[in-house]
Amino acid sequence: MELVKIYECLCDLTRLRVLHVLARGPLCVCHFQAVLAEPQVKLSKHLAYLRARGLVSVTRRGNWMVYALPSAPPPELRANLACLQDCAREQPIFRRDLARLERLAPALAETGPGCCGPATRPPRRARPAAPARAR
Repeated sequence: MELVKIYECLCDLTRLRVLHVLARGPLCVCHFQAVLAEPQVKLSKHLAYLRARGLVSVTRRGNWMVYALPSAPPPELRANLACLQDCAREQPIFRRDLARLERLAPALAETGPGCCGPATRPPRRARPAAPARAR
């Protein structure tokens, strides 16, 4: 793996946050939505970017795509992921992500990373009621 490709991936906050939480274990997109509080479209785009460059792997479990760090990362990637974990400890956004992941842990333990049950889905925004039509 080229070092330049690793650094190109690491120059975006969302991708850093994705890699940071993946260090704790595999997740599907709905879990990323709940943990990072970001829209599915944005997360899918960043996950595809990381996957195309070999920084994450993906497996299909039923209807869900489950993302994980490579099982045997090259030394350059392993060193940079370790550095990310060290540096992220002092950053509030990364601490918030881990706190949300901890709150999600019971649901993940029950369903696993490939099941997007109601407990792991981010809350939907309420739609405003449609105005009543005059007759």
